[in-house]
Amino acid sequence: MTEPTILAIESSCDETSAAVIRGGRVLSNIIATQAVHEQYGGVVPELASRAHQQNIIPVVTQALLTANVDKSELNAVAFTRGPGLLGALLVGCSFAKSFALGLGIPLIEVNHMQAHILAHFIDDPKPSFPFLCLTVSGGHTQIVRVNNYLDMQIIGQTTDDAVGEAFDKTAKMLGLPYPGGPMLDKTAAKGNPDAFEFPVGNMPEYNYSFSGIKTSVLYFLRDKVKENPDFVQENLADICASVQKTLIKTLLKKLVKASKDLGIKEVAIAGGVSANSGLRQALQDYAKKHNWNVYIPAFQYCTDNAAMIAMSAHFQYLKGDFATQYISPEPRLKF
Repeated sequence: MTEPTILAIESSCDETSAAVIRGGRVLSNIIATQAVHEQYGGVVPELASRAHQQNIIPVVTQALLTANVDKSELNAVAFTRGPGLLGALLVGCSFAKSFALGLGIPLIEVNHMQAHILAHFIDDPKPSFPFLCLTVSGGHTQIVRVNNYLDMQIIGQTTDDAVGEAFDKTAKMLGLPYPGGPMLDKTAAKGNPDAFEFPVGNMPEYNYSFSGIKTSVLYFLRDKVKENPDFVQENLADICASVQKTLIKTLLKKLVKASKDLGIKEVAIAGGVSANSGLRQALQDYAKKHNWNVYIPAFQYCTDNAAMIAMSAHFQYLKGDFATQYISPEPRLKF
C-alpha cells in the first residue's frame, strides 16, 4: 500500500482547521481562530457556525498549498463528527462529504476526544502502549486507558462539570477577560498557590467532580468582598494560583491512583487544558516522584486542530474504517 495522503478538517467549536497528512507525517496544520466571541465572553454557537462557513475554503486551500499537495493526490477526506457544537460540526461535515464525493475518494469520521489523545503520535517522543491519558478540556475531563491507536477505554470521568469549565467560570467570577482559562493561568504565575485553601473533590474510583469547587470559590469571594470590597483586586494573583493548585491537585490525585492500581507508568495529557502551564509543570514534578514517563503535547496540538484529526484518520485509513455519505454530525458522540 502506498502512503495514504489525507485531508483532515476540524470544526467542533470555534477553530476552523485543516491539515494534510501523508504516511503518518503531518505536512500542514492551518488554524483560523474566531475573534468574534471575545466581546461576548464565550463562544456563541450561531456566530461560530457562520465563521466556519467563511473560513473553511481559505483554510483548506492554505493547508493544501502549504503541504504542496494537489487535491488529485488525496486518498481520503477526514472530519470531526463529534463531540462539539452541532452547527459548527455541520459545516465541517458537509464540506468533507461534498469534497470526498466530488473527488470520488473515501470519507473518514473522527472522534474529537480520541483525536486529542492521538496527537501524541505526531511528534517524538511517542508513548508506548498501554498508557494512561488525562484528557482535559472545556467540555471533558477523562482518564483514558489507551491500549492501541484505536482501542481506548474511559476508566474515569467527571460526574458533572469539566475542569476547563471550572477554570473559565472562576475566571469570570474574578472579572478576567475571555478566554478565561488561559488568563487565569497567566495571572496565577504571579501568585502564591498556598495563599488560600479550597476543597479537593473526592469521588469514587477514578471519577471527578468540579461543581463543588466552583460553589466554594463563589461563596469565598462573596464573604471576602463583604469584608473588603477591594479584596479581589488586592489578591487576584493569589486567588488564581490557589484555585489552579486545587484543580491540578484534584486532577493528578486520581491519575496517581489509576497509575498505581493498573501498574502503568506511561502517562500523557491531552486537550485544551493540557496547555495550562501549572498542569504541565505539575505533571513533570509528579513524574519524578512516581517514576513516570510523561508525554505532553506541543502547544499547537493541545487546543483544537486538524493535525490530530489527521493522525486519527491515518490509523483509521490503514484499518479500512470508512464512513458513508449518510453520516451526520453527533454533538454528544461517545468513545
